Amino acid sequence: MVTNNSPEQVISIPKAEVADLDFYYGSFHALKSINMTVPQHSVTALIGPSGCGKTTFLRCFNRMHDLYPGNRYEGAIWLDKETNILGRKIDPIEVRMRISMVFQRPNPFPKSIYENVAYGLRVRGENNRRLMDEKVEDALRVSALWNEVKDRLNESAYNLSGGQQQRLCIARALVVDPEIILFDEPTSALDPIATASIEELMGTLQERVTILIVTHSMQQAARISDHTAFMYLGELIEFGRTKDVFNKPLNQQTEDYISGRIG
Repeated sequence: MVTNNSPEQVISIPKAEVADLDFYYGSFHALKSINMTVPQHSVTALIGPSGCGKTTFLRCFNRMHDLYPGNRYEGAIWLDKETNILGRKIDPIEVRMRISMVFQRPNPFPKSIYENVAYGLRVRGENNRRLMDEKVEDALRVSALWNEVKDRLNESAYNLSGGQQQRLCIARALVVDPEIILFDEPTSALDPIATASIEELMGTLQERVTILIVTHSMQQAARISDHTAFMYLGELIEFGRTKDVFNKPLNQQTEDYISGRIG
């Protein structure tokens, strides 16, 4: 059962509410009765040892598991208290427009910088060039990449550095105006300078979107997140404000993980 750290302070305005979520890879019970609220316009970090279910949980939010046979959800994830995105009548493509994802390693498409960012707009059927130009520029500006690429938008995205490619992927995620962005260890393949740039960017993005990030780095979680959820063996063990979870954990398993006794 999850321990809520300082429950009277944990939740501001909820953006997403996870209710009795179970997830199965075939017969394997990977996530077990998870209940959690994701506060709006905040950064929520998911921490825990490898194999504890962090990425599995993250990918429930944009229905990535639907891409593989045999996977099964039980329970609900409510957006704005009105839409259960795990509902059978909900189109996963529409879910992924509302909830974008940035992966562990930069994954630009074999297209130009411009077409990488514009991709989601084209999927939506947008063909107004002026509008697309405005949206692409806005997404690149918000991703702190515009000044570096504005004179070479037609160049291949592969010509960018690793850190630039990851910011390009963030711009691609932003261009469709998502409500939530999921980050799956977005800096694990980057050098310290690029990592600092991405972390700084996330601090500004939360004014625009809600962020949920998986990270193996407790230092990163402490630096950038407002709230932290500790997971272990498919269960949500503790959730609360980051400063409370790290400084005053209420659960012994949380304290053991943060102190390095388990991990």
